[in-house]
This record gives sequence, structure tokens and C-alpha cells, in this order.
Amino acid sequence: MSRLKRLAVSKPQELTMSSKISPLLICFFILHLSAAASVRGRKIGIYEIKKGDFSVKITNYGARIISVLLPDKHGRIDDVALGYDTVEEYENDTTSFGALLGRVANRIGGAQFTLNGTLYKLIANDGANTLHGGPEGFSRVVWNVSKYEQDGPYPHITLTYHSADGEEGFPGDVLASVTYALEDPYKLSVVMKAKALNMATPVNLAQHTYWNIGGHNIGDILSNVVQIFASHITPVDEHLIPTGEISPVKNTPYDFLKPREVGSQINELQSGYDINYALDSSAEMKPVAIVHDKKSGRVMDLQASAPGVQFYTANSLIQKGKGGYVYQPHAALCFETQGFPDAVNHPNFPSTIVSPGKAYTHKMLYTFSIMKYWNSY
Repeated sequence: MSRLKRLAVSKPQELTMSSKISPLLICFFILHLSAAASVRGRKIGIYEIKKGDFSVKITNYGARIISVLLPDKHGRIDDVALGYDTVEEYENDTTSFGALLGRVANRIGGAQFTLNGTLYKLIANDGANTLHGGPEGFSRVVWNVSKYEQDGPYPHITLTYHSADGEEGFPGDVLASVTYALEDPYKLSVVMKAKALNMATPVNLAQHTYWNIGGHNIGDILSNVVQIFASHITPVDEHLIPTGEISPVKNTPYDFLKPREVGSQINELQSGYDINYALDSSAEMKPVAIVHDKKSGRVMDLQASAPGVQFYTANSLIQKGKGGYVYQPHAALCFETQGFPDAVNHPNFPSTIVSPGKAYTHKMLYTFSIMKYWNSY
């Protein structure tokens, strides 16, 4: 299986931010986000980690990525993550822009599961099902900042959250953490961890950034070239709950084993892509996907330790975002690496149960680069 062929890939030229993007706009964005500042008396903050002209901003509200600034092939700096201008907009968000999802990301069918002989009934927030941990989940709470280094050799931030026994119906106390860190050259590392403190419980953490590597406000991603390193998907029913099958992608619109444009077969689907892929590799860090935006030259290469990835093309998105720009359907791509959806109700899926004394770790590594010259894939 061939990966995207690269010609003349190079580290983007370092630029002073002021040469390509207005400092007034950056200040306006940060001031707006930091203006409103608490949920239930807990302070919300905005934290930047930065390496040269590579910058990521995170809020402890939902442990969200709220912006990712990167240069393109011409040295222009763009924000490649969809999001909002104000904390209030994130508090009212229904899209999960940039959020850290848990206790169990994706869907649990019937909002219930049985574990060790006990039936647990969850809060349904997606019809009769539970989505992304419930109506609050981990994305609508304020996380604690335990470590923070803005720049230097290892810019990083670690956030923690204690999920109480019975929260959204899940059993046992869970201590969760996420560390966002910048590495050379142009790498963003995401490390999610969790400990079950007193009872066995399902855990499936996922990062839900909406990516448009051409720039958050440039339109749709249908011309992005994508490769996904997975030969199988987990088909779903009309409510997007897995049937339990693991089916090959060959001769279907879901086949991205060879790189092709997102829009090349999207019309064969009802509204777009929203499906879990079973990744082929059994390595600790697996190749997940590569995305190339031809106009900007940017490439995003994702690796992760999880067994699956939800590929989502923002099919029903209509949302006013940063700078008043209105995001439309297919304005972004999500690659949510994860355990399989509804795994608690499908014994043939990789288990998502975490017991006391058993560590849960989910690693992601985004590598950004520039492809200067277009060539045939």
C-alpha cells in the first residue's frame, strides 16, 4: 500500500506573525475568548503553546483545541481549525468543535450496556442513544490545568478532569488527563490517559477538532486528497449504531486505501462520510490518514494508538464561527481516533473496558508539512 508521494517536501519558511497576519486580529480573538471566564464558578482560560510560526491555542473548557496556526507554501499563516471567537459560543456549542470527548466518545446504542452482570442506563442525548458521553460529557466541563509551558524546547499543557461515579450514568470514578505538546518539526502530540479509580467502566476518549488545512474560512474540503489506512469499516444502522459487522471497503465509496479527493464519490452517500474505520496496522502507533490541500500545499499526516478512526465530513454543519464566517456542510474533516463505537454492546469489537489498576492511554501524533509541487498520486 503506497502512501502519498511527496516531492520537494520542506520545512515551511519561518515568518514573523506580523508579516502575514494582523496582530490586531489575533489580540481581538484572544481577548474575546478570555473575556467570559467561568462555569459554575470555575475559571476558564486560554492557553497558547508555540514553536516559531507554529501555534496552538487550547481552552480548559472541554480541553478543546481552539486554533492551530500554520504557514502554507507561500509562508502565509492561516488558522486551520474551525471554532468560535468567544467563550460563550463554546458554552453553547452543539458541534463539539475541538473538544476532548468522553467518558465514551461516539455512540452507545439504546443508551445502556451491561457490565459484570449490572445493567447501566445512561442519559440519552441522540434520540434513544448516548453520543459523546451524554449531554455534558467531558466536552462541557472545566478541566484543571496541571502543567503548562508556553514555549521553549517542549511547549505543552496538561489538563485533568475527575469524572465522578454515576456521571451521565457511567459506573465508578475516573481520573482523565490530556497533554497537548509541540514537537519539531511542526508536530502536534496529543496524549490522553485515564484511570478507573474504584470500578470497571468503559472509557473511549477522542479528540474532535474540525480540520480544514487550507484555512478554516476558505470553503469546503471536497478537493482535499485523503488516504486512510484501513481496509474495513464498522457499518451502521439508520441511527448510526454499529450493526456488529466489520466489512471490507473494497468497491465502495469508503475505500481510501489509495489517495483520492474527498468529493470524488461523496455523492454516492446520503450526506457524506460519518463512519468508523478499523485501522489495518497492529503497531503501537498506527498510520491513520494523510490529507493534502493542493492550493495551500499543506499536508497533515496522522498516526495514533487507537484501533479505529471516525472519518466525518461535517455533513450537517451550518454554524457561524470565527470572524463571523458561516461554516457550511463539508467545511471540515474530522479524524477521531477511537475505540470502536458501541463496543460495550458488541463483544467482537476491541474492548473499551478499563478496570482499576489497568492504565488507559490513547496517543495521537499530527505531522504537518508542505508539498510544494503537485504530482499525480
